[in-house]
Amino acid sequence: MLKLTLIGFLLVCVTVTVHAFGTAVWLQLLVRNSTYLGKAYHLLKVLVVTSALFLLLHLIEIMLWAITYRQMVAPIELKSFEEAFYFSIVTFTTLGYGDITLSEQWRILSGVEAVNGILLVGWTTALLFAVIQYAIKKTFSERQKGLDMPDTR
Repeated sequence: MLKLTLIGFLLVCVTVTVHAFGTAVWLQLLVRNSTYLGKAYHLLKVLVVTSALFLLLHLIEIMLWAITYRQMVAPIELKSFEEAFYFSIVTFTTLGYGDITLSEQWRILSGVEAVNGILLVGWTTALLFAVIQYAIKKTFSERQKGLDMPDTR
């Protein structure tokens, strides 16, 4: 049990690092190009790209879990990488269909992955909310600046 908990903890640390790196890089790009966020059509592009980027990050994180399952559990319970990836997606998202389950000796690992998924999906949701909030503030502040400008006629 302790070994699996430590392996799960290590995977959580790795996936959080992947998410933190992706977040930091994306936020730096957004700050550098923040002038785009004042317009609605640019906000739409930013939200689509942000969503796609974080979906990609989640898929990478899920794949790391699937690789671990495949290396540790596959000879016993998971027949293919596709099955390990599917199990990992269902576990990470806490969907839990139950069509594939792990035996007692491995189930603690899937519980740790579910907690990891909740954490990182919540992080992504918070980031999307922050981007929307920032764009709204930027839009209103630019409109306010336009209203405060003196009439030059």
